[in-house]
Order: sequence, then structure tokens, then C-alpha cells
Amino acid sequence: MRTGVTIAAMALALLPAAPSLSRSRATPVVGDVAVRTELDLLAGPGLRGRGSATPDEAIAAGYVAAMFRDAGLRTAPGMDTYLQTAPIVRRTVTADPTLTIGGTAVPGVTVLRSTGDRVDGTAAILRDPAGAIPRADVIVYTGPEDKFSTVYRAARGKAKLLLTQETQEDRDYRKQTGGRPRLRVTLKGVVSRPDIAVAALPAETLGRVRDGDRVTLDIPVVTTEGTTTNAIGYLPGTDPKAGAILISAHLDHLGVRNGKVMPGANDDASGTVAVIELAKAFAAMGRTKRGVLFVAYGSEELGGLGSTWFGMHPPIPLTDIVANIELEMIGERDPKLPADAVMMTGADRSNLFDFLRGNGALVAPDPYPDEHFFERSDNYSLALKGIVAHTLSGRVGATYHQPTDTVASIDIGYMTAVINSLVVPIRKLAEGAFTPQWTANGRPRAD
Repeated sequence: MRTGVTIAAMALALLPAAPSLSRSRATPVVGDVAVRTELDLLAGPGLRGRGSATPDEAIAAGYVAAMFRDAGLRTAPGMDTYLQTAPIVRRTVTADPTLTIGGTAVPGVTVLRSTGDRVDGTAAILRDPAGAIPRADVIVYTGPEDKFSTVYRAARGKAKLLLTQETQEDRDYRKQTGGRPRLRVTLKGVVSRPDIAVAALPAETLGRVRDGDRVTLDIPVVTTEGTTTNAIGYLPGTDPKAGAILISAHLDHLGVRNGKVMPGANDDASGTVAVIELAKAFAAMGRTKRGVLFVAYGSEELGGLGSTWFGMHPPIPLTDIVANIELEMIGERDPKLPADAVMMTGADRSNLFDFLRGNGALVAPDPYPDEHFFERSDNYSLALKGIVAHTLSGRVGATYHQPTDTVASIDIGYMTAVINSLVVPIRKLAEGAFTPQWTANGRPRAD
């Protein structure tokens, strides 16, 4: 079986080179036809949803790399290819998980999240979601369901297992998976941030757990290795000391789930197309004072693995990247935003928002602060390293992570207008007169 990197390289090599583009200072106009054509390929049936760290993802990366090459982008410093690969470790559940409380196995457990490691510890009851996280390996949360996410974030890295009362959504998940979780995929050789397993129990069973009970969760797993692939293109700046701008998106999606292809047209073929079109526009306009990196990451859907690897192995020093603009799901309008705008996550965290909007970008503040979108895309991996990094996004709607996220659901005119609105402000940013800065307390810190 071919490796992902081999398949990606083949896809890159087999695509014919386009005629070289003339260089002009005039601002190019991105057209609907190009946007639609690229969407059709990335989100079409041939790539089967571009599953993370699969041969389909590798082919998608090869396609994006070929578009970078044919636009006239160079390989990034220190790289002799447009492809960057990363080794991953995948753990698959091989049998039903078992949960014992006080030495007695309990039925009806649905493991929603896990690293696959065995958990064995004493339980502590948490009723108040605003209360301090107990010092225990197992936390049993019995408070309001709508505060669960708050408790989860607070308990992550402190406890090993979080038990909660099951919901109808959990029961539906159990029917789909048989109660077997999809385990976290990790980068090989990289120590990940401590995570916490999450399991749901029927209300009656959860109510029988007492402080100090011994709880054990066993999940039989098998481990395999694989590869995820980033596509990287580079336009060097005229001043090596001026730094670089990073324009990025993730090219993977969910692949095939339960026999159904998850096309991922909005999430995030739309953002990937935007990166391709911006790369073509900037290559056509000629060099700027700052360099510009164009990156399409693999395995965002597995926890930002491609962007994490990029941050660990950047082709230029991270200290030289003055800003990162991530493009995510820009194919559908959001009813809470102005008619033609995309949201900028964490808009109040830096002064980049005002600069982009002041120069014509169709951006608006994120109307969903409680969803923590700033922390849920590839920009966050780099923001944690100090780079002013934000995501521009449209609607997270009914097609999100569904088979209905097809090209037919994309508003091509809106998406094209958004891309066109970014050309001038990003070029001004690349000219070097403005350097984005975090606002007071805006820079995120790792827990």
C-alpha cells in the first residue's frame, strides 16, 4: 500500500504545469468559475471527504501543492517540495469498553471521549458547575447539563475521567458507535496536552455513585501509524528582516462515516480554495516587503495535528511570522452577521481586526463568544506561541459535519466576494507598514 506522502507526491507530479503568470501591481479579481471549479474537485466524490491522514487527504494536499507551484509560488525555505508530512499514531477500539464502580460492572456506559488509556481511581461528586474541581481521578458531574462544557474545560488535565448523565444525543451516539469512542489521534513522538476521558451513564446508574467509590474504565485498543500532509507555498519578501504573513486553512474533513461520504465543501474546502485563490492573486501582483506563506493543513479534524506539526517544524522561524489569518467555512452566510461579512474569531484580542476592516475586508466580530471558536481552529496552535492569529469564518450551520455539506450548499457569490475583499488589506499588511499586536490580556496562554 502506498504511503500518504507517495500518493501526494504522485498527485503533484501528474498535474500539468500551467503557463507562467505575468506579474502586475494591479489587483486581481477572483472569479466565480475558478472558485467553483476548485470546490468541485476538493469536495467532489473523487476525494471521498478528504479524511484526515488518509490517502484522500494526501491527494488533496498534492492538488493544492500543484496549484501553488503553477501559480508561481516557491517552496518554503529549507524545503525542496511543496509538501510537509507528519507521522501520526492512531488508536482504534477493538471491543466494548467496560466500567466498574466499587468492583461491580455497570451496564449502559457510553464513552464519548478517551485517550484509550485505562483509568483507575476514586470518585468525587461535583454538583455545582461553578465550584472548584475536586482533587480526584474521577469526577462525577451531577449538575445542569448546559454547564457541562464549562466543567469539562475546567477538569481537563486535572482529572482522568469525567462521568456525566447521558442525554438523548449520547444515546444516539451510542447507537451509531456501539458505545465505542473514536480515540484521539496523536503526533508520533509528541507529548500531547493532558486530556480527560468522558463517559455518560443513565441517570439511575450515575445517582448510585458515591464519593470515594473505586472506578475503573477499560478500553481495549490497537495502535497503528500513518501520515498527515500539509501543502506549503511561499512568496519571499523583498526585505528578509520584515517578517512574513501566514495565510492558512485546513484541507481535510471527516472522510467516510457510517458508509456515507462527508464532502466538507464548507468545512473546509471553502477555506482551502480561498488560500489557493489568494496565492494566485499575490503571485500575480508581485513581491511585497514581507514574505507570504500559504499553507493548507492536514488533520485539523483530528485536533489540529497538521498545524501543530507546522508550528513545531516551521520553514521560517515563528518569530518572523507577524500574523496568521486562517480561513474556515466561508461558504455560507451567518444570519447574525452583516449580509456580506465573515466573523473574525477573537476580534477583540488584537488590533488586526480594525486594520482588516479599515482596509475593506468584509469582517465582523464573532457573535458567538460562548462557542469559543477562537480556540477551535488551526489559528489557536500558533496563537499559543505568541503569533497574532485569528480565523475568518462564515456560518456553522445545519450542514456542519453532515453529508449535506456539499458544493450545492455553498453560496459561491458570497464566498467569492469575501475572498476578493481580503486581497487589498492582506497586501497592505504584507507591505510592512503595520504590525499587528495583541491587546491587553488578548494573547492566549496554555493552561
